[in-house]
Amino acid sequence: MSSQKGGGSRSRTQKHQNTTAFKNDKYGASPQVKKANAKVHEGLCQRCKDILEWKVKYNKYKFLTQPRKCVKCLQKTVKDAYHIMCKPCALRLELCAKCGKNEEIVLPLNREEEEVEEEADQQRQSNRRKKRDPHRTDEDDDDFDDEEEDDFGELDSDCNECDTETTGK
Repeated sequence: MSSQKGGGSRSRTQKHQNTTAFKNDKYGASPQVKKANAKVHEGLCQRCKDILEWKVKYNKYKFLTQPRKCVKCLQKTVKDAYHIMCKPCALRLELCAKCGKNEEIVLPLNREEEEVEEEADQQRQSNRRKKRDPHRTDEDDDDFDDEEEDDFGELDSDCNECDTETTGK
């Protein structure tokens, strides 16, 4: 930056110019860099897409470790870094998933991929429930539906004093 005060523009050119461009995978790409380079930024306006591509290009892109909360549905469904909305909400409202503005979306989201992703999430959640209680089976759930008898029916018939009191009144 110029040391001159005020809004004056710089009078000279840049003193030091890089001879080669920065490469984020120059010394062998780590798995994170490979994943970032392969990522397709969809559901974003042009400005947000350019910002995320710059972050990937100069090794500034950091992935989320846990899902974030969507500002529209208030669920922890945001899985992409720097996004404020989950993909289904951004698709439904036709907004940019990063800035939330109603700009033209450069790469639109695919509905089919979203449906497949949501089904996979639901299966993962059901698998987690099964892992929490390994002794419980689906057959145990069916036992409660088939029984129409009262569990305390046998206990009530054993108590003769209670039966005479209810019939006497």
